[in-house]
Amino acid sequence: MNLSKVFSASIDGIEANLIEVETDINVGLHSFNIVGLADKSLSEAKERVSSALKNSGVKPPSKENRKIVVNLAPADLKKTGSHYDLAIAVGYLLATKQIKDFESATKLFIGELALDGALRPVSGVLNISQMAKEEGFAELFVPKENAVEAAMADKVKVIPVNNLLEIINHLENRNVIAHQPRTPIQPSLSSEHSMVDIADIKGQENAKRALMIAAAGGHNLLMQGSPGAGKSMLAQALNSILPAPGEEEILEITKVYSAAGMLEKNYFINWRPFRAPHQTASLPAIIGGGQNPRPGEISLAHRGVLFLDELPEFRRDLLEALRQPIESGKVLVSRAKGHLTFPAQFMLVAAMNPCPCGYYGDPEKECRCSAFEVFRYQKKISGPLLDRIDLQINVPRVKVEELQNKNRDVKSADVMRKKIIQAREAQRERFKKLGLPFFTNSEMSSKACDEIIKLDKEADNFVKDMFEKSLLSARSYYRVLKTAQTIADLEEAKNITAGHLAEAFQYRLRENS
Repeated sequence: MNLSKVFSASIDGIEANLIEVETDINVGLHSFNIVGLADKSLSEAKERVSSALKNSGVKPPSKENRKIVVNLAPADLKKTGSHYDLAIAVGYLLATKQIKDFESATKLFIGELALDGALRPVSGVLNISQMAKEEGFAELFVPKENAVEAAMADKVKVIPVNNLLEIINHLENRNVIAHQPRTPIQPSLSSEHSMVDIADIKGQENAKRALMIAAAGGHNLLMQGSPGAGKSMLAQALNSILPAPGEEEILEITKVYSAAGMLEKNYFINWRPFRAPHQTASLPAIIGGGQNPRPGEISLAHRGVLFLDELPEFRRDLLEALRQPIESGKVLVSRAKGHLTFPAQFMLVAAMNPCPCGYYGDPEKECRCSAFEVFRYQKKISGPLLDRIDLQINVPRVKVEELQNKNRDVKSADVMRKKIIQAREAQRERFKKLGLPFFTNSEMSSKACDEIIKLDKEADNFVKDMFEKSLLSARSYYRVLKTAQTIADLEEAKNITAGHLAEAFQYRLRENS
């Protein structure tokens, strides 16, 4: 029976799916067909495979082989990309008895073939490696350029392959390829990838305090101020105080970038991403999706920062689409044939001017906008979106005396980061004891807030008074509590006091102004 079955994998969004590659050699007019809902790039695989086999010194598909059918199962799952080439070639060699039988049920093959038989790297290899571990595969064959990335997952033996001839010799036990050692994951500080050090920013002590709280608890931040006040610079400096991601976070971030084909020369992303899309970006570019769904900017900012400069200049539908991901930490992309879920646990940092000319409320420069223009500009940011932003601050113009002051007392990024790391460690320990899957205070559900956050009598009275007088929504109430918990963590306080609540509450004033 000229039939073989080997295994490969597909990438659907950022998730890997197991694919069975069945090859049948049958009687009939010569043909070479790939079935199983394959796209154009995959249907062209037969030409790449044929040339690669011929140039590797083995017998390629020809008139003597009669009818060749390659089935990619399950047939109802759309197959895209070129990383099935290696599995198709190995399946063909097995079906035509050009290599001896091997234990194919324990091996998984990934890679694009060049016409000379060389293997080219593909995207989504870490995702596939983790899936192979979960499915119990013993060996994963990948292009050599992808081996370091694949070896981030443990319990799977990664075999780095240069070309088709190498893998034939390995499967025939003529020249066994040494497996790739497990890749050590070394976290990297975000400051190494930051454009601005927070110590270089003169003045703006209140804004720096807000940045510190946002970084410690993963809170969203909105900065409003006149042009040139330093809003963009402050946002760019946030990376200089963020702690390095942990191993679990590195794997999450790398999976997103690998599926998007954006790892480039990096084997993994071991720092916190900072994404700053332009105002003209489309909805799929920000949220994710497209004809072949890919992660958007909010997923590329997973466990990092999404910076939206000139917030009101973004399209209204795009801003409203951010509401669900901010709340849930993931984005659901729905299509007629199904839906995909992308991770999107990011810190939203936004900057905006108070009016179209930028000088409304400026003590030194007169605003040229009418009251209606100011109102219409500020209403571009809806109440429900503002409700999801924990910290809302005004960034005033820096005085010339502060710019010229060379003897100022500067708190370095290292000092701030040390306090932030201590606060985050306190949060992780708290969640770990209760078995909760959170990393930062901002991720807490309302149920977790009720369980974790304890108020003394004075703080409880303050909350009731605050809630009654300011007409806060239920969401705002819980977000104030989360921010207050972060402030308490920064001060290493065991309980939340009225002072912590007062500071947290002052960052919510803009939505009621």
